[in-house]
Amino acid sequence: MNKERRRSGGRAGNIRRGAARSISQLPWTLPQLVDRPTEPLDEEGVRAIDDAAMRILEEIGILFLNEEALAILDRAGADVDHESRNVRMGREMVRELVAKAPPEFAITPRNPDRQIRIGGRHVVFGNVSSPPNCSDLDRGRRVGDRESFRDFIKLSQYFNCIHFCGGYPVEPTDIHASVRHLDCLQDKLTLCDKVVHAYSLGAERVEDVMEMVRIAGGLSHEEFEAAPRMYTNINSSSPLKHDWPMLDGAMRHARRGQPVIVTPFTLAGAMAPVTIAGAVALQTAEALCAIALLQLVRPGAPVVMGSFTSNVDMKSGAPAFGTPEYMRATQISGQMARFYGLPLRATNACAANVPDAQAAWESAFSLWACNSAGVNMVYHAAGWLEGGLCASYEKFVMDCETVQQIMVYNRPVGVSEADLAVDAVREVGPTGHFFGATHTQERYETAFYAPFLSDWQNYKAWEEAGAQWTPQRANRLWKNILAEYEPPPMDPAIAEELDAFVRRRKEEGGAPTDF
Repeated sequence: MNKERRRSGGRAGNIRRGAARSISQLPWTLPQLVDRPTEPLDEEGVRAIDDAAMRILEEIGILFLNEEALAILDRAGADVDHESRNVRMGREMVRELVAKAPPEFAITPRNPDRQIRIGGRHVVFGNVSSPPNCSDLDRGRRVGDRESFRDFIKLSQYFNCIHFCGGYPVEPTDIHASVRHLDCLQDKLTLCDKVVHAYSLGAERVEDVMEMVRIAGGLSHEEFEAAPRMYTNINSSSPLKHDWPMLDGAMRHARRGQPVIVTPFTLAGAMAPVTIAGAVALQTAEALCAIALLQLVRPGAPVVMGSFTSNVDMKSGAPAFGTPEYMRATQISGQMARFYGLPLRATNACAANVPDAQAAWESAFSLWACNSAGVNMVYHAAGWLEGGLCASYEKFVMDCETVQQIMVYNRPVGVSEADLAVDAVREVGPTGHFFGATHTQERYETAFYAPFLSDWQNYKAWEEAGAQWTPQRANRLWKNILAEYEPPPMDPAIAEELDAFVRRRKEEGGAPTDF
């Protein structure tokens, strides 16, 4: 395969040259966390949660509803009851296996300029994934379709603060489930050049998506398996269970060197103990046992420890997000991930039904929890509503504004002689002001973050301009962005090969379904 054909990425931008841009956004960059993480627990507390997690694994066990996984764990020395499918693991075994996982790794998509790093002090943000519904101010709430799916992929490509394109930003229910993954991944790989993922929902879907990512990258099979090119996320069925398709997909990814995020679904008071410590202990146990399995499949396989511990409304049982409990659970999860030397994934989640003040503050708290916890991979960073049941066009834009501010917050503060500005203080003296100072004039254009969504006009000017509230301004922006959008370049030969693969797999029936 020649080098010219393999260069399928191109420049990071996706807006026509010379076209007016809807916003002035931050350039593509891979931010790093500069602050020390917030650590609610002391060393004794961390070890107490570790001990509780190990006791769960040793004394209670986890159900592995996958015969291949049971066989692998049995051969490795775990206590496997094949009839009940319960697996108990000694802590020494778990620690030894988890220690094989890399603390940091890179994922390189079809455009190598969009490579991301997972782990260490790195943090990357992804789009909303998997809601069955979507909404905007004009059309209201509705079931997801392909047109809306494509819109969200375009928004994900446009915003430089979105570093990876996770699952389906809204489920396109107008595409039959047997071929949905084929159409969706073809759209993602042609409309976007960022890191993508595969749902672990059956062998055919996983294998198809890995092949499509390989084709889109212009890679040989050997090149695909030599380094991470995509990833999957699996969830445990809390409490105490890993199901068949998730384990199957995770093992398929691990065998081919592709990262796996293991995210237990531990909502305190429902699928996990009502206490924060108990919920995090269960989350830790469920994550570590799957990570241990993947290290048996391929020692050194890249993995991420996922945190999704929040609480429920004890009046209704509905999930609650952006809560004080969610913030603390995420911060403690950060402590546990660092204790095991693993990267951490968490979520920008909210329970609000519309892009209102509640949505803004819950997401702000969720994002701050991720920032203060040292999270490396922020899922659902833009667009999430209704506890994950709805993807909002306006909320997507609002969240990107907040994510950009988090990124700017993490820029190091300079303390050079010019930063300290003693000469500027001398120049201005006790009777002047700094607006006209030389120091200010040289820096005013880039001195502060300039929001693209906030309105800083006074009330009279805001009123005369139409008195638009934040969701209304976001509504105007997403429309302008979609009107300006152009897809990133892809080599025509690669696009043709990708299209041929999709056509062939559709003719073969795609993936089996229950209907």
